[in-house]
Amino acid sequence: MFDTFLQVGGNTVDTAHQYGKCERRIGEWLDATGRRSELMILTKGAHHDDGEPGPRVNPRAITKDLLESLERLRTDYVDFYALHRDDPNVDVGLIMEVLNEHLKGGRIHAIGASNWTHDRIQEANDYAKSHGLTGFTFNSANLSLAKCRVPRWEGCVSAGREMCEWHEGNNMPLLAWSSQAGGFFTGRFSPDKLDDAEMVNVYYTLDNWERYARAEKLAEQKGVSRIQIALSYVLNQPFPTAALIGMETIEELLSSVNGIKVELSDQEIRWLDLMEGGEWIAQ
Repeated sequence: MFDTFLQVGGNTVDTAHQYGKCERRIGEWLDATGRRSELMILTKGAHHDDGEPGPRVNPRAITKDLLESLERLRTDYVDFYALHRDDPNVDVGLIMEVLNEHLKGGRIHAIGASNWTHDRIQEANDYAKSHGLTGFTFNSANLSLAKCRVPRWEGCVSAGREMCEWHEGNNMPLLAWSSQAGGFFTGRFSPDKLDDAEMVNVYYTLDNWERYARAEKLAEQKGVSRIQIALSYVLNQPFPTAALIGMETIEELLSSVNGIKVELSDQEIRWLDLMEGGEWIAQ
């Protein structure tokens, strides 16, 4: 899977300290192939539920998780490091100070937040700017055509209208996890198929089924699949985005790669997202 990913032009992998087995497998592959220089690694730390009672967004836990991740990944640095969760009770100054220590030490090349509100990210960056430190340069929140009715996992943050407008205003990249909504648009799910309790709880809403129908109609017109339309929705926002994908087969990987080529206009984005009603007329 990794070999194919690099072969088709992929260059970044997303993992986390909480995904312990995943980090180890990546490290083993890098050690066996010697391809570290071809791959950028994004890993995350300080998750509340990671081997000890949370919340764990503090300098000690951040340092512990980072050093353990580096050991598992068999590397002395990661290209991108994100805090997996937030603890609003912790002063952002403490957090930015310790992250900058690791930046200066070369163990991290860029820092970001995952599942933080945009207000909290702004607060952290304001602190960094006023203290001569490096701030967050990316945000990793959930963004997908199908909207989460409730957080998919505890403590998760989805990019709503306000966060998207904030990103548009400052041009900060958003790295969208669950960019394809857990496979909602694959055809494996339907309103009367209720065996996957998580999907039903998170994504089964009337609005999302309307988005599904619109994605299907637009996919037919463009000669692509629904899931590729959903991926293109994430990649054609009016601010920089990347779509984090969780493929299980090489076929799924190649489908996503081909989905990158699908272009959507602002009008199509708005129509898919139910901001414009009525029947879609092909342009």
